[in-house]
Amino acid sequence: MHPGRNGYLWILERGPAGIGFVDAEPYVYQNAFTAIDPRTGRPSYDPEHTPGTGKPASFCPSLTGGKNWPPAAFNPGTRLLYIPAIENVCTSMEGRPVEYTPGRMFTGARSTYEIRDGADHLGELQAWNLDSGELVWRREFASPNWGPVLTTAGGLVFMGGTNDRHFRAFDAASGDELWSIRTNSGVIGIPSSFAVDGRQYIAVQSGWGVDAQRMQGGLDRFRGERTHVPQGGVIWVFAIEE
Repeated sequence: MHPGRNGYLWILERGPAGIGFVDAEPYVYQNAFTAIDPRTGRPSYDPEHTPGTGKPASFCPSLTGGKNWPPAAFNPGTRLLYIPAIENVCTSMEGRPVEYTPGRMFTGARSTYEIRDGADHLGELQAWNLDSGELVWRREFASPNWGPVLTTAGGLVFMGGTNDRHFRAFDAASGDELWSIRTNSGVIGIPSSFAVDGRQYIAVQSGWGVDAQRMQGGLDRFRGERTHVPQGGVIWVFAIEE
């Protein structure tokens, strides 16, 4: 399984002739694809949600995707894939003629973030069963989720990623939130686990910025709000109690 930016969870299979398509299932709301070819996996696009030069259109998920660079995590014990997802965030885009100028952006389009009508949350942590291809549980958050995920053999899932600056631990099987702490900034760093003298520790960097900050700014402009997330990088280290 691979969670794509286009909002689909792609199921691929390795065979003698290479990697083949098996199935695809949306893991966030999307309106850009109308169908998936069952043999090749190639999608068909809805023209109404396909922008072009001088042709504005909106589409979901946003240009940033249902999941961007923050890595998902797989736990062999639970057989679950944990996905940090961005839900209900869309993009309005219009292509435009553009000439290349050194040192300036060269995208050929104007785009803005939008929030889907009726949305009550923008971030999720999802757990998918790799054997059945089914969603087992999800947890919802008010802000988009830019949190890389770490899961441990002890049955825990760790993730930050929200603008409330919290770093959280979940039960890997049930998704119950077991613990959280508010850090100095937003946590978009990748958690890591290590042991010293037989004791397990979890370390993560807390420091908001880059894509998370850029999306937050775009959503604030859409809402007419201003969300302040403190800057700065701090390494937090936690010990796991038996």
